[in-house]
Amino acid sequence: MKNPEISFHGASRAVTGSCFRLETETGTILIDCGLFQGSKTEKELNYRPFPFTPSDIDAVLLTHAHIDHSGLLPKLVKHGFDGSIHATPATADLVEVMLLDSAHIQEVEVRQFNKRAAKRRRRNVTPIYDEIDVRQTIKLLRKTGYDHWFAVLPGVRGRFWNAGHMLGSASLELEIKQEDGSDLRLLFSGDIGPDFKLLHPDPEAPGNIDFLICESTYGDRDRNDVKPEQRRQILAREVREAIKPNGALIIPSFAVERAQELISDLGLLMKEGQVPTVPVYLDSPLAIRATEVFARHADELERDAKFLQGLEGHNLHFSQSMEQSKALDRLRDFHIVIAASGMCEAGRIRHRLKNWLWREEATVLIVGYQAQGTLGRILMEGAKNVRIQGDEIAVRARIRTIDLYSGHADKTELVDWIKKRLPINKGVFVVHGEENANSELAETARGFLPSEKVFSPYLDSTYELTPDGALLCAETAEPRLAPDQVARQDWHNDVTRLILDINNQLGSQTDPKSRHELIEKLRQVLES
Repeated sequence: MKNPEISFHGASRAVTGSCFRLETETGTILIDCGLFQGSKTEKELNYRPFPFTPSDIDAVLLTHAHIDHSGLLPKLVKHGFDGSIHATPATADLVEVMLLDSAHIQEVEVRQFNKRAAKRRRRNVTPIYDEIDVRQTIKLLRKTGYDHWFAVLPGVRGRFWNAGHMLGSASLELEIKQEDGSDLRLLFSGDIGPDFKLLHPDPEAPGNIDFLICESTYGDRDRNDVKPEQRRQILAREVREAIKPNGALIIPSFAVERAQELISDLGLLMKEGQVPTVPVYLDSPLAIRATEVFARHADELERDAKFLQGLEGHNLHFSQSMEQSKALDRLRDFHIVIAASGMCEAGRIRHRLKNWLWREEATVLIVGYQAQGTLGRILMEGAKNVRIQGDEIAVRARIRTIDLYSGHADKTELVDWIKKRLPINKGVFVVHGEENANSELAETARGFLPSEKVFSPYLDSTYELTPDGALLCAETAEPRLAPDQVARQDWHNDVTRLILDINNQLGSQTDPKSRHELIEKLRQVLES
């Protein structure tokens, strides 16, 4: 009987593109099928063929709805997958609105890109998938609640556990029947929520497993533990400091959960008089629809009454249409805008930033994890100039961060969660974390597990799951990206910085002769 094999096709030494392929004697399973975010080099993987044949996949198990875990499902369907997609009920409801939104954003942004490309005589691109592909994907969803075993393949069954990360999020337990009648037990963490999360209970999962596949997003850092009331006080301070005549507080936010927590907290702060009552605009059709899903699943949330109370402010406005979104540019009095996407990579936040980054009366408040190479990370690291949709924008706005809305466990919480899974009999794979976070969590795990049982897989690597442990397969495919290209700024980022630096230098020259000399020097370098 052939041993199972696991391949890591995303979230390997990086935090996006989660996709793990598990080959068993009776079929092949995908755990998640997420969109890559970050540098253009990484995002190009979304357009390239999968490193496997989609029609060979028998089933997909989805840990949660975030786009870096679900965003390539319609592409999988478009290219031949027609099996079942298992998810919790809330995840299934959320992923429907998220994938429809993703298809719409692709359509709009591809149209804008092709318009710019035509002016520069560059080739057009096509969306990765469209609404028809999403509708077909939705038909394949199969809803399964927590704590219930369900059949995946012959001899393979699964069970979802509440991961405490977001509405519907799950860790996945799998049992694979072996030739001797025993079960090989695997646990995929999904994304693990922190110990104290506003809306969710602490994460749960079984122990005494054979292989653990564990996320490491915050594997190299600890956050200060704060209660919701303390978090609101920190948010209140940021709001008060942001208030300026004709100014705005712009908050890039993930549309699902983060946006709902923010508008709930802002609503409560204004009701209690801790900050002035000002207009709050939710500039994201996805976040608006997701908020409706949250209301339908309110019984699954902790502290649901107070949360929903915070969503009821009369000063909360929803920008559903493009016309409503564009009208925000004409606002004059101070206001708050929450817009997706959370890493500033797509959607309406790009327009909001284009309109406000160059203004001193603006504040941009970053409240979520920013992957390497994203515009959000570049702003957070202090860039003075950025390029958005081909335009150079000076950064004069205040850039602020709050790291208390994250849905991810920090290092101490992850280590505690892993220890609660002991004994882990055969191995731990550390995934879903950039290099430093991945390495530090792996090294910490080696402090209480045998070193040879802790692995940090690279993109597209394959391991055989043997009775004695995991073995890197000799026939592991060539990775689509080399390890030093994953979760890094790439040459596109370098070119952008170079163009911005050249423009700054030319602008600093005081006379035409100096500018001409600088241009000639640059030309000589290019010609050499």
